[in-house]
Amino acid sequence: MPEPESPDGYDPVGPRPREAMSPTGQGGAMDLALEEAESLEKTLGAGPGGPGPKEKARSLWSDAWHQLRRNPVFLVSALLILFLVVIAIWPQLIASGDPLRCDLSKSQQGSSPGHPFGYDTQGCDVYTRTVYGARASITVGVCATLGAALLGSALGGLAGFFGGWWDALLSRVADIFFGIPVILGGLVFLSVVTSTTVWPVVGFIVLLGWPQLARIARGAVITAKQNDYVQAARALGAGNGRMLLRHVAPNAVAPVIVVATIALGTYIALEATLSFLGVGLRPPTVSWGIDISNAASQIRNAPHMLLYPAGALSVTVLAFIMLGDAVRDALDPKLR
Repeated sequence: MPEPESPDGYDPVGPRPREAMSPTGQGGAMDLALEEAESLEKTLGAGPGGPGPKEKARSLWSDAWHQLRRNPVFLVSALLILFLVVIAIWPQLIASGDPLRCDLSKSQQGSSPGHPFGYDTQGCDVYTRTVYGARASITVGVCATLGAALLGSALGGLAGFFGGWWDALLSRVADIFFGIPVILGGLVFLSVVTSTTVWPVVGFIVLLGWPQLARIARGAVITAKQNDYVQAARALGAGNGRMLLRHVAPNAVAPVIVVATIALGTYIALEATLSFLGVGLRPPTVSWGIDISNAASQIRNAPHMLLYPAGALSVTVLAFIMLGDAVRDALDPKLR
């Protein structure tokens, strides 16, 4: 039975909800507000069940990957590093010669058909040696970075999580290693090594490289363990191992990755420096540092001997540094 209306048209019950949302048809502030509300409702995807998110929230790593894919610096450096890694594994793809095969009759000759970079003092093909030199440099850089990152992250993470005497001891030991000059330490340590493989150089770089990454990991763990979700896990009875591996480490590893990526290029340059000084890699190993050392005395007579291995070394180091900068910008929201 319909409710009676007053003679003057006033409804004592008030307008129905659907009537309250109907436009007046005369313009004005009320119709403008209704249009804005409908537009906002369509944007948020609101329906009978209430508003629903249009896009799923991204985690730190997915958001970082989203940023990296749109960073031209990352794309260029990643493609260049991929190319260097491929030729380090399969150098015969672009170089068919033997880097150890030399002909003294062609000593210091310039470029010729099939030998675009010319020959060095021993008559070896500079192009082939430059291509094969990527293998030793990339191997040293990657292995040294992995070793320093794993050792530094483990020691620094434990020191930052447990604190106490372990933290104090690690800090003092790290200070001792920070006080050792890198070049002088390499001259002393590697001068007594007779091996011609890359592993003595890798071990030396790890020995002097882990304190930096340990300090980064320690600070990141100290910051992460103070978050509310870690305190909640502790209150719920989670053990130290579970909190460290499941809650603290995943949220503290980002700074270590950034520093390790930048350090990789530095380690490649350090290997070339030690090889140039005669205490790093030794013949018959093919290395950019060895070729630069052999060409230094002939820079006026045959500059091509120095130009190509030095250029390859510079491009490789620059690519890894650019990659590290791009990763740092993606993982640190303050830099966006």
